[in-house]
Amino acid sequence: MRFGRSRGALVSCAAVALCALAACAQYTPTPRSGAGDLGAAPPAAGAGPTRSPIPAQAAAEAAADIGTRETRWGPLSETDRDLIKKVRLASLWEMPMAQDAMQRASRAKVREVSRQIAAQHHTLDGQVRDLAAKLDVTLPVKPTDEQQAWMSDISSRSGSAYDVTYVKWLRLAHGKIFTLIGTVRGTTQNTLVRRFSEQANAAVLNHQRLLESTGLTTPESFPAPPE
Repeated sequence: MRFGRSRGALVSCAAVALCALAACAQYTPTPRSGAGDLGAAPPAAGAGPTRSPIPAQAAAEAAADIGTRETRWGPLSETDRDLIKKVRLASLWEMPMAQDAMQRASRAKVREVSRQIAAQHHTLDGQVRDLAAKLDVTLPVKPTDEQQAWMSDISSRSGSAYDVTYVKWLRLAHGKIFTLIGTVRGTTQNTLVRRFSEQANAAVLNHQRLLESTGLTTPESFPAPPE
């Protein structure tokens, strides 16, 4: 009997020990907050950055602007697309400024030149939007920061200063894009872009002549010559 009681006691002790071990296995300690531990749960393994993903459309547009891609009218290069976008940008700021100058310019000559430039930009903008639709090129919808600065500078002037500033910035902008037009006309393998570059060349060349006919162009009205 004494042996049986001892054996029962041992069984009871083993049972208690097993229960204690089970309780320890289920217990999860709560981390303390300290200088380097704010109590936040650690990131899940393999978790990526918390930034919002780039929209699929924006990513597709960015990819479409890289390299040369084929079209039914021939290869379309990055330089071809650059010209299409920059002609669109030119219309976005030059057309409204020309319309503004038709009312605000102090010289009759500047008002007349502005009327012709505004009308021709209206036609050119229609051509570039039609071309972009055919070639699947995404066009800008607002002027660049530099162009907006030009617009603000012109709008802040009055009288003769308005005329001089208006002619200066428009002549400078036309001189810059004229170089790109020549590059595209000489290199493009896309028949639509080649034809458009000729249309843009005629318009920009005419605008330069119109602006120079005001007698207000100065050395600051011309882009720096290439080195």
